[in-house]
Amino acid sequence: MPTPPPTGPLVTRDTVSTQLRLLGVETGEILLAHSSLSSLGWVNGGPVAVVQGLLDALGPAGTLVVPTQSGDLSDPAVWSAPPVPEEWWDRIRATMPAYDPLVTPSRGVGVIPETVRTWPGALRSAHPQTSFAALGPRAAEIVDGHAPDCRLGEHSPLARLERLGARVLLLGAGYDACTSFHLAEYRIPSPLVPVGRPAPGGGWETVTEVSITSDRFDELGHDFERDRPVVRGQVGAADARLFPVADAVAYAERWLAVHRPREEEFPHPRA
Repeated sequence: MPTPPPTGPLVTRDTVSTQLRLLGVETGEILLAHSSLSSLGWVNGGPVAVVQGLLDALGPAGTLVVPTQSGDLSDPAVWSAPPVPEEWWDRIRATMPAYDPLVTPSRGVGVIPETVRTWPGALRSAHPQTSFAALGPRAAEIVDGHAPDCRLGEHSPLARLERLGARVLLLGAGYDACTSFHLAEYRIPSPLVPVGRPAPGGGWETVTEVSITSDRFDELGHDFERDRPVVRGQVGAADARLFPVADAVAYAERWLAVHRPREEEFPHPRA
């Protein structure tokens, strides 16, 4: 059978920039974007056109930031989608390539962040599993100094985005993708966990990290949107939401402590 024609809407670079401005994206601001290309409709130019539209909306003084996570650089013992045979684990640990911000691809965050990562002039943070990439005049200020034992906490780009007054754009993505909520996990009692990964100089290393999980982030996002000012609109066929990083973090601190407490089950001393 012939492939049916796309139902649209037809989305272009100008569609993206114009509708982002109508949503409230401001020239010169810092924007942390979580995105889903497929939610937008039929995009002429695919992820390249979307990134161009985002940069057009922000202007030359604005800075675009995206998550470029690489969670596959992790201990095969915890893999579940899919798992691998236990007899492979030691060999995988011994041969897994170390993180290289220039070449390690992002995984699980969509094709738009991967397009930003490889864009001319993009800078990427140093954490081997939860990096961010940025384009624009504030890029280095945001991504530099991402501590190797701080996935999404005080020594990550998230804390800098909060201090700099950045806003979150959910572009066809849900609140389960909102990394800003994770910064709150570092500010309330949370369990510590060992995290394994390939070491920069070769071999394998394990660091102790705050446990992070997006469990119930959809509920958290529902309540956040009910109680706090969140700008809502459409870009192409995608639902879009716009709100300050700082608002999301502050609300999540209170909400998680009440609705998803974890310290009783996993007590640990706080540094």
